[in-house]
Amino acid sequence: MKNSTKKITVIIISLVITIFISAFSNNYVFSQNYDPNKTGKKLAATMQIIKYYYVDSINEPELVENAIIETLKELDPHSAYISKEDIDKANEPLVGSFEGIGVSFQIFKDTILVIAPVPGGPSDKLGILAGDKIVKIDGEDATGSEINNKYVFEKLRGKKGTKVNVGIYRKGKKDLIDYTITRDKIPINSIDAVFMATPDIGYIKLNRFSKTTMEEFQESLKELKDKGMERLILDLRGNSGGYLNTAVELSDEFLPNNKLVVYTKGLRSPVREYNATLEGSFENGKLVILINEGSASASEIVSGAVQDWDRGIIIGRRSFGKGLVQRPFALPDGSVIRLTTARYYTPTGRSIQRPYENGIEDYYKDLYNRMIHGEMIHPDSIHFPDSLKYFTSKNRLVYGGGGIMPDVFIPWDSTRVSDYYSDLIRNGVLNKFVIQYIDDNRKKLLKKYPEFKTYENNFKVDDKFINNFIEFAEKEDVEKDEEGFKISEVLIKQQIKALIARNLWDLSSYFEIVTKIDDGYLKAVEILEDGALFEELDIGD
Repeated sequence: MKNSTKKITVIIISLVITIFISAFSNNYVFSQNYDPNKTGKKLAATMQIIKYYYVDSINEPELVENAIIETLKELDPHSAYISKEDIDKANEPLVGSFEGIGVSFQIFKDTILVIAPVPGGPSDKLGILAGDKIVKIDGEDATGSEINNKYVFEKLRGKKGTKVNVGIYRKGKKDLIDYTITRDKIPINSIDAVFMATPDIGYIKLNRFSKTTMEEFQESLKELKDKGMERLILDLRGNSGGYLNTAVELSDEFLPNNKLVVYTKGLRSPVREYNATLEGSFENGKLVILINEGSASASEIVSGAVQDWDRGIIIGRRSFGKGLVQRPFALPDGSVIRLTTARYYTPTGRSIQRPYENGIEDYYKDLYNRMIHGEMIHPDSIHFPDSLKYFTSKNRLVYGGGGIMPDVFIPWDSTRVSDYYSDLIRNGVLNKFVIQYIDDNRKKLLKKYPEFKTYENNFKVDDKFINNFIEFAEKEDVEKDEEGFKISEVLIKQQIKALIARNLWDLSSYFEIVTKIDDGYLKAVEILEDGALFEELDIGD
């Protein structure tokens, strides 16, 4: 039956797109070339013929849904269909909240382990602690091989105001502790880390452009300014984007009034410009933005605007190249099509979108292709045609062709990544070891290191500690590899220390530790402290 459905889907794929066009566009736009006898009526007739004469029974809703999905794939890499059931889940990271009990968790040895309660959330208010294990949910056992992330989401998330009963195992307590938790709205933070890199250089790591991003950013900026920040590192590496308006507002924080941030244009979407306003809390002061191949969409809007107006220095590797604008269209059953309607262009006129003419499969192999062509290590391997040359406000040469090429290139460092380290990551050994270590030593660690800074300055991953780790890894089927460990020793030790910090304090403390061996971050600090490159490129103040 599945094969039959696929065959029929192929028959109608080429017809479905015309239905979208006729349904969602102004009639006058298509009055000259839209013929219902060749499009809508033809599709309807095809479906009727299949329904009444096909040899087997068919699942008509599934057939239509598959046809829509496959048709959108033919358009571009980012047009997409979202079912009614998946809409809330798809919007959740951008809306900036979900409803649940408010814990970050991990499945550890078939058990739900609380990594940390969300500050101020329902679990935190009831006294649930990091290290607690949820072993019962609504009277049923919540341990075993069937426990996974999906199970946890289904059981612990739910409508605000609803209740769930959990049984908690806490180390040192003989009996389970029972809690009745009233679910509430739980924020999803878009900022991972905020700290001072030096006495006057602040650092903010942004993971997405969501509804709450600007409020979070302004709070973070104020916190850093109160600590003496005069220069800023904005880390957009791995940030895949989000809301266009949020990207414009964030750019506005850095750019003077009326400067063009980005414009959009499509065949049936007139040019629309987005400009900076009088508002802006960091229009002065040296700025560095970190990007890489995982920085996309909204991240590219911000870095492109800052680069084109010579406001700051972009450091890292060429960004992803996602510059297509999606507009949502609701379908009758509550599902949604996110259809590409325009492209993003930077102030100089560069299209952010990289080519996708060779098909979606090739498009998503781009990262692999960059690696094998040497682009991740050697900037000279990137070749731009003269037709893609553009010039910034101060006549600096920049290139179009997809993505944002940084002003300062940071190669991907493969010299620290051994097969041994890759095996540790693939098997989750670092995380498992840290969770076990924290479970056994949490009280002792917090007593010895009551503040993060005390821990950062004094905690050492010594030889005895590493030997215990290697023994643990062997029990997890990762054999000892002296040469592999030697290659990745610094990376392994720093990761362990950072993961312990994350479990004892927060995600920001994790980044505060790992950035100490982060080439991009270290280069950003060096350039900001030296200041010569800003003068040489005539950037900023």
